[in-house]
Amino acid sequence: MFKSDIERIMQLARQKVEYLDRSPLGYVVLSILAGVYLGFGITLIFSVGSPFAAEGAAGVKLIMGASFGVALTLVLFAGSELFTGNNMICAVGGLSKAISWTNVGWIFFWSYIGNAIGSLGIAWLVVQSGVLGNGAKIDLLMTVASMKMSLSGWDLFVRGVLCNWLVCLAVWMALRTKSEAARIMLIFWCLFAFVGSGFEHSIANQSLLGMALLLPHGQDISMFGFLWNQVFVGAGNLVGGAVFVGASYWLTSPVRVEASSRERSLAPPIMQGVESDGIRG
Repeated sequence: MFKSDIERIMQLARQKVEYLDRSPLGYVVLSILAGVYLGFGITLIFSVGSPFAAEGAAGVKLIMGASFGVALTLVLFAGSELFTGNNMICAVGGLSKAISWTNVGWIFFWSYIGNAIGSLGIAWLVVQSGVLGNGAKIDLLMTVASMKMSLSGWDLFVRGVLCNWLVCLAVWMALRTKSEAARIMLIFWCLFAFVGSGFEHSIANQSLLGMALLLPHGQDISMFGFLWNQVFVGAGNLVGGAVFVGASYWLTSPVRVEASSRERSLAPPIMQGVESDGIRG
């Protein structure tokens, strides 16, 4: 099962590495765009959710979750490089040896840096535009930002794992279907689940927390809180995407078995005998 899907992801991983080698600036620009697209999504969900929050409505998360799908839709359909999606794609590439683990690290590094530039840049532009106003939008944004900066490291980590499990499932399923309408619906449901459940996405948080820092704020909003959130959520996102989606489907794929068989057939006879005796170096 999943052989063609894993092989396609292996090819995507190779293409990412080749493009980064050929055009580092171009790769960073694509990463910046992904951060911007998630910033658009954050701006939208607080714009549509704040009137309901101001009235004390119970369906605030429902409204916000139903709106955030635009972010990943832009990332996948317009074309860009998102750190959290790369967690799954490059993990498969590394496990299958389509790319080296050094290359995996560089993809993670530059996509994260580019995402941060884009996320913080769009946060600044949104604040400068005045669309957040002075009332309900800012109140909701500050409440959520304060909560995200004050959670324990473990809570942030686990919420990060669960979030990117869903995000990478959206990417995985979008790669498996040929229908664009189906892709949009798959993205919608997975992002609806993560936002509605209150999980944590490191790149989306960059825009949200960046806006909170750029606006007048209290002591509960701080650069330390921003970095605290990024460290634990980023680590959780990495585990959720690389392990629970990437490694899981790679382990179930014939690609892994075939690669293992090739390695055994190419091993020196003495090593084949050692392995057959159950002794590993």
